[in-house]
Amino acid sequence: MGNNYDIGIIGGGPAGYTAALHASIQGKSVVLFEKDKIGGVCLNKGCIPTKSILHSSEVYKQTLNGEIFGVRAENVVLDYSKIIERKNKTLETLRKGIELALKNAKVSLVNGEAQIKNKNVVECNNEVFNCSKIICATGSSPKIVKGLEFDNEFLLSSDDILNLEKLPKSILIVGSGAIGTEWARIFNNFGVETTVVELAERLLPLADVEVSKRLERIFKTNKIKFYTKTCVSEVKDKKVTLSNGEIIEPEIVLVAVGRTSNNIDKTDGIEYIGDVSGEIQLAHYAVKQAIENIEGIKFEKSLTPSVVYGAPEIAWVGRREQDLEEGSYKKSMVLVSSLGKAHCDGQTDGFIKILAQDNKIVGAHIVCAEASSLIQQLAIAIQNDITIDKLKEVCFPHPTYSEGIFDALFKL
Repeated sequence: MGNNYDIGIIGGGPAGYTAALHASIQGKSVVLFEKDKIGGVCLNKGCIPTKSILHSSEVYKQTLNGEIFGVRAENVVLDYSKIIERKNKTLETLRKGIELALKNAKVSLVNGEAQIKNKNVVECNNEVFNCSKIICATGSSPKIVKGLEFDNEFLLSSDDILNLEKLPKSILIVGSGAIGTEWARIFNNFGVETTVVELAERLLPLADVEVSKRLERIFKTNKIKFYTKTCVSEVKDKKVTLSNGEIIEPEIVLVAVGRTSNNIDKTDGIEYIGDVSGEIQLAHYAVKQAIENIEGIKFEKSLTPSVVYGAPEIAWVGRREQDLEEGSYKKSMVLVSSLGKAHCDGQTDGFIKILAQDNKIVGAHIVCAEASSLIQQLAIAIQNDITIDKLKEVCFPHPTYSEGIFDALFKL
């Protein structure tokens, strides 16, 4: 074969390795280029390491509060170095799993920085690779804001925050999207004094209004200080001046205002997927893009679920209430506190909200334990045009959080 391939893929993140594996299944010869570690941002600097640290923070908080469940722990020790060690082991295990899958699929993995020469030629490590088709999936990087440029010591990116060797005593988080909200929860769970600044008029601005309001209530309950309709005016001598005139002196600042597609000169004839495409920057969206590209299986992009992790989880899919014309829809809401499982678990905060038009669900918004799994039930119903009447025929198990969906259906 030499250096001749059916498909050349640049970038070994979720979009890239998914495309490689699916192309191999179809009998295509594939070469995958990755300049760093396989798994991309999601595995190495995003979804997975963050969730690993988040889980450790939740275990710590639950241990401190275990007495309400009849479990009393004394002299609880928080060893952040062990938390990072566990995180790193998790990443290594998952990376090896992907590498093995690629090896078994006979995908050629080349470690090095690839350069596109034209729509059929890639150069990497001073070698030339001829490819009938080239896919570029080179990902994204933390967005840089003027005046808040990362210095990797005081002003940190979401990449930098993963490299902390010890917890700060206080932190200011700029931005309350998924990244900002999850890190606010992490640091708060660990007992770090946490403040969030959001430019929009509410927290988690992409969410349904009622979800944002509930998150604000959760933050207040957990003593996470936050400012909305506020930005950072100045950073000087580790003092942060806000647009409302307040001055904060945090130990570190996390700038979490999103990510931007990696800057590349696009070439005609090259197909771009994942974060670099400039579309929705979510790993599961990238995976679906890859499958659509290789196998031609379409997906409804507007029904890409969003999830924010922590306690309670937050998830949504479809239309938000503020997007619907008043009087054109029905709404039902079930409080999580009405569910037996929630009381057993001690997780009674939140709600399950469903929006419907013409006997079909058009949007769902969940603040609840296991929301990340629950939302998929509703995504399937929406995408497949299943009527509410048909959904009412389904038997939901008890006691579960999912029976909250069942209860909500009968309120429409």
